[in-house]
Amino acid sequence: MIDPIHSATSLFRHVATDKAAHYRAIMETFAAAKRQFRLQLRPDEVQIEARWPGATPSLDEIQTALTQLADWGNLEAQPDTARVSSIEDFYRARYLYRLSLGGEAVEAALITFAQTLARQSELQTVALEDILTDLNALIALAAEPVPDAAKVHTVLRDLVRVFERLADEAQAFMAGVARAIELQQAEVQAVIAFKQRLIDYLQRFVGDLVARSGLIAARIVELDAVIESLLMLAAGRERRDSAPGAQEAAALEARMVTWRERWRGLSRWFISDGHIPAQSELLRARVRSAIPQLLAAVAALNERRSGRSDRSADFRIMARWFADARDDDEAHRLWRAGFALNPARHFSLQSEAVARHEQLPASTPWADAPAVPIHPRLREQGEVTPRGAPPHVRDRDAERAMLAAHIAEERAQIDAARATLANGRPFRLSELATLDTHAFRLFLALLGEALVAQREPDQAVECHSADGLLRIRLEPLADGSHASIQTALGVFSGRDHLLTVTPTGDRP
Repeated sequence: MIDPIHSATSLFRHVATDKAAHYRAIMETFAAAKRQFRLQLRPDEVQIEARWPGATPSLDEIQTALTQLADWGNLEAQPDTARVSSIEDFYRARYLYRLSLGGEAVEAALITFAQTLARQSELQTVALEDILTDLNALIALAAEPVPDAAKVHTVLRDLVRVFERLADEAQAFMAGVARAIELQQAEVQAVIAFKQRLIDYLQRFVGDLVARSGLIAARIVELDAVIESLLMLAAGRERRDSAPGAQEAAALEARMVTWRERWRGLSRWFISDGHIPAQSELLRARVRSAIPQLLAAVAALNERRSGRSDRSADFRIMARWFADARDDDEAHRLWRAGFALNPARHFSLQSEAVARHEQLPASTPWADAPAVPIHPRLREQGEVTPRGAPPHVRDRDAERAMLAAHIAEERAQIDAARATLANGRPFRLSELATLDTHAFRLFLALLGEALVAQREPDQAVECHSADGLLRIRLEPLADGSHASIQTALGVFSGRDHLLTVTPTGDRP
C-alpha cells in the first residue's frame, strides 16, 4: 500500500530540486495539454511545446526528466506502440506520458497558490446590491401561500455565493490595504495618481455600504420569522441528492445545520450581536482608517524625496564635526549637546557615595557629583530586575466596578436618548429647542443616515439606522423654514424637517 504522506511529499519534489525550472516547464506543458483535452504526450512533443527557461534541452535530457517525474508520481507512462515498425522498435523503450491523479492535484494547488499571491482584494459594491435583491426575492417568495422550493433554493444558493465572495474580499482587504511596499517602490506621479483613485474608490464604497447596510439589516430582521421554513425547503430539496443508504432524517438535519450557520453568518455580518459589532461596521471603520494610512505612506515618500538625512547620515556629519573641533573642551561641549550627557542620578539608584552626602541639586555638574555604580545588566539590557519577592497582584475590583458603572450609565443615557427621539411620533426639528449631549449625538447619527439616502434636497426619504433597530423618515419642509437646536456643544441650525424615528419592532 502506498504511503499517502510519502506520496504527497514526492509529488512536490520537482518544485525545489535541481533543474526545477525544466521540471516546471514540462508539468505546465502537460497541464496545458489537459486543458486542451489531450490526454498523452510524447517526449518530442514536449520538446516542441514546452516553454523552456533557457536553451531547449535534448530529447535524452527530456526523457530523463519524464522518467524522474513518473518515478515521483506526477506522470504516468505506458508503452508507445503506435510508431513501431520493426522488432527493434518494439523492444526499444518508447513511452507515452500523461498526468497522474496526484500530478493533476499538484498542478491545481500550484495554480491556486499563484493566483492567491497575485490576488488584489476588491470592495464589491455590486455584491451589496445583489444581497439586497436576493433578500427582497426571499421576502416575496415567503409571502406566497405555497413557496416554490426550487426558487427558494436557487435564491438562497445565490445569496450564499455572493455573500461568501463579499466576505472573502473584505477579509483580504482588511488584511493589508496600505500597500506600503508598492508605494515605497513606485514613482511619485504614479503614487499620487494611485492615491487619488484609491481614495475615490474607498469613499464610493463607504457611501454605498452606509446606504445599503441598514436596508439589508432591515430585510434580515423581517425574514427572521419565516426563515426557518425557507431553509427547510432548501434542505429538503438538497436531501434528494443524499447518497444511497443515508438516513433521510439525519441527512435533512445535517443540511439544516449548514443552512442555519450560513444564515447566522449573514445576520452577524450586518447586525450587531450583543457586544460584538457587525462585520460591516468593522469593515467601514477599516476602510476609513485606510485613507490616513495611505496619506501617511505618501508623506513618508515625500520626506525621502525631500533629501532629509537618516540616522547614519547624522552620525557621519557629527563625526566630521568632532574631527574639526579645535580642542577637547569644544569636543566635550559637542558631545554633551549631541548625546545629552547628564549625571547618572536620574537612574534613581542608591549608592554609598550618594548616601554619604545630602541630596544634590540637579544643576550639579556630573564631574563634581559622587560616582554612581551601574549594574552591567542595565547597560546590556536597559533594565534591572529588582531583587526580592515579586510584587503582590493588585486588586482591581474597584476599577472594574467603576467601569461597569460607567458602562451602565452610558447605556442608560443612550436608552434615554432613544426614548426622547425614537417614539414613532413625527415632529419638526424646530420643536427640539434643546437636547443634551447624548440625545444630540444620536440625533446627528440618525440625521446623517437619512441625508446619505437623500438624492434631492426636497426629497422625502425613509431608511434604517446602521444597526437596523430604528426606521427613519425625513421629510423636508418649506424652503424658507428654519430650525435651531441648543446643545451643550453649540447651536445646530438649518432648514426645518419633519422627522419620524420608529423602532423596527413597531408599526406606524
